Amino acid sequence: MRSNSTRIPITLDTLDLHRPMRVVSLSTPAGAPEWLARLEEIGFWPGEWVSVLARGLPGNDPLVVRVGDSTFALRREEAACVTVETANPPAEEGRSHA
Repeated sequence: MRSNSTRIPITLDTLDLHRPMRVVSLSTPAGAPEWLARLEEIGFWPGEWVSVLARGLPGNDPLVVRVGDSTFALRREEAACVTVETANPPAEEGRSHA
């Protein structure tokens, strides 16, 4: 039996609430290249921890997002620019039980 190693990209706008993920990459729409600099300025860097804390009503917009130790409101369109992946939560990283 062969496994498919191709991963389906997960974007920040599709995450369940309070699910910690790691930023993999950023991509922005052709009509909004300035979003890349804004996302980087507020801390969306590859390897950084991120989670969605809340969704606005109605329409689930904006999203309340935690990146690192900071919390921001992002529009869903902006959150869709952030590709993430699953990883061990920060509390478990680097721990040694020796």
